[in-house]
Amino acid sequence: DLVTGVQTCALPICWRLMFQLQDNRINRIDLLDQFSNPRAGAFITFEGIVRNHHEGRDVAYLEYEAHQKIAESEGKKILEEARESFDILECYAVHRTGKLEIGDIAVWIGCLASHRDACYQANRFIIEELKTRLTIWKKEFYSDGTSDWVNCKTKIS
Repeated sequence: DLVTGVQTCALPICWRLMFQLQDNRINRIDLLDQFSNPRAGAFITFEGIVRNHHEGRDVAYLEYEAHQKIAESEGKKILEEARESFDILECYAVHRTGKLEIGDIAVWIGCLASHRDACYQANRFIIEELKTRLTIWKKEFYSDGTSDWVNCKTKIS
C-alpha cells in the first residue's frame, strides 16, 4: 500500500517518501503513476532485474527472505537520509521477497526532483544503502539443482 509512506509538507515544498517490501510482482506502471509534482524537472528510476547467471553458474530462479519489520524501518531511514542529502521531491523504493523468476524486478527505485543531478545521486545512494543495510537475504537456485545464499554473512539456514 503506497499510503504507508512518509509525507512531509511545509509550503511550498512537499516530500513524499515510500519504502515497502512485497511478495508479488512489482508493477512499474502502477509505481510510475504515483509520481506527480509540478516542481519536478527530472525523474529517474532504477530496476534491479533477476539475471540467469552469477559467477559462471546458471541461475534458474532465486528467493528473497526478509526480517520485514526491521527491513521496512531501515528502508524508510535510507529514504529519509536521501531526502536530507539530496534535493529530491519524491522517492519510492520497493523490494521483492519470495520466489523470483529470471527477468523479474527484484528492486525498483524512483526519484523525482527539480533537477536531474539530484535524482541520479539519490538513486545511486539508495540502491547502495539498500544492498548493504537491509535485513534481506538472497538465495540462488541453480540449473544443476544446487542452491546457495549469496553475499550473506548473517543468514542462518
